[in-house]
Parts: sequence; C-alpha cells; structure tokens
Amino acid sequence: MNRIKKYLMPVIMFIIFESIAITLWLSKQNIFYLFNFSYIGISVSLGVFLFIKEYKYARRIVQLLVGIYMLVYLGLICNENMQIEGFWYYLFTGVFEAATIHYAVAKIFGPLFFGRGWCGYACWTAMVLDFLPYKTPHSPRKKIGWIRYLMFLASLIFVGTLFLCKVRNIEKIMFWAFIIGNCLYYAVGILLAFLFKDNRAFCKYICPVTVFLKPMSYFSIVRIKCDKNKCISCGKCKKVCPMDVDMTDNSRHRKNATECILCLECVKSCPKKAL
Repeated sequence: MNRIKKYLMPVIMFIIFESIAITLWLSKQNIFYLFNFSYIGISVSLGVFLFIKEYKYARRIVQLLVGIYMLVYLGLICNENMQIEGFWYYLFTGVFEAATIHYAVAKIFGPLFFGRGWCGYACWTAMVLDFLPYKTPHSPRKKIGWIRYLMFLASLIFVGTLFLCKVRNIEKIMFWAFIIGNCLYYAVGILLAFLFKDNRAFCKYICPVTVFLKPMSYFSIVRIKCDKNKCISCGKCKKVCPMDVDMTDNSRHRKNATECILCLECVKSCPKKAL
C-alpha cells in the first residue's frame, strides 16, 4: 500500500494532463491537442517519478523536454507566439487557440492546482537561466518586483496598439516579437543573474507572466508543508531555496509564499524529512 501511495503523484499528474488533452481534442476537433498535452503530461509525470527515485537531475530533464518543445517546436517551427504577447493577440482576436489555451491551462487556472510549477518545470527562459552558477541567491531580495507590472502593461499596450492601428501582417509581427522577445529575456535574465548573483532574478523582478501566476498560486492545492514535529529549525531549506520562500511556515501568508516553484530543493536538503 505504501509503495502504491509513493507513486501516486506521477499517476495523478498524468491523468490530469491526459484529461485536458482528450477534452481539448474532442471539443476543438484537433488531434494536435491530444499530442501536445499528452507529451507534456508524460514529461512532467516522468520528472516526478524520477524525483521519487531520487534521481539528481529529475527536474532538469522535465525543463529540457518541455522547454525545448515549446520554444523550438511550437514557437519557431509552428510560428506560435507562446509569450504573453501571443496571449493578448489571440485574446483580442476572440479565438480560444494556441497561447490562450496555454495560458489558461498553465498560468491562469493551472496554478490553482500546482502553483508556480510552470516556472520550475516548463519555462524555457528559466530552463536556460538554471544552468548559470548562482542556483541559490547570494544577496538579499531586491524591492524592484514592480518592474514585472510595467512589463505586463507594456506587452498589453504593444499588442493593443497593433490592433487599434490595424497594422497589416500582424501574424508575422507576432512571430518576430516571439524571437526578439526571447532574445531580450535571455539577455536580461543572464545579465541580472550575474549582477545580483541569482539565477532566478529575472523571475523575481522582470517576468510579466508572474502577474497571472502569483495571485492564482496563492490558492494552490499542491503545496510543500513542514512537519513541525520533525523540523529542527536548521535553516537548510531556506538556504537552498532559489525563490527565498520560508518553507517552515505552513500558512499561505508565509514569506514569499506565491514564489514557490516546486523545485523541491528544500525537500532534498531537509535532514529530518520534515518537508
């Protein structure tokens, strides 16, 4: 029974994604959605399974499997802008396709179940930034998180202006916006990582997608909790957390509560298995 319970989470993750895949396939009459969400579901489930087996690079495998697929196949080969500008584009056209479905599942409603798991396992920007040397912050958190809201507003104004001005070839502009936007994200992300000695500086201060993710992840069902009876207050979980979350506090108001990316570094570092 314990063995079955141990491997229950990857099965649940697969069932969730497969349910989404089948629902979208049948409702949209497009087999692409069956392939797309089945692939992502299998990748995520594999990562969770490997973590349970204590494989060191379990999360990195998921990041590469999902991140490269979305960046290269969906973005570059299929010409789909999967960044926030692509979401605004499809929203303004009134079409529930591509980026709008992606955002609905991964970044708006999905976080109600798995929080900011997207940031830890699927983001193609973080996929690259996590290869940098500053895996845990080497300096105190900066009070510049307001920049993300400016980025969010700028993306909305950019796409909105294209529609208001009735610009031609808007699809082509969206494609190039995806390429240029990603180049800028990587450049700024790498610069900030070395400037602040923190791989996740971009996620904390710049990324506009977190405007969706943070409020929804506050209500997340999947959360890392601390067993107070086992915890010895050694502080190791706080030291290894890339997002400065206080995992010893089980309340939803804990320090940087909506920043947890479910990377599970705290779980691996806990000497008493209290998390």
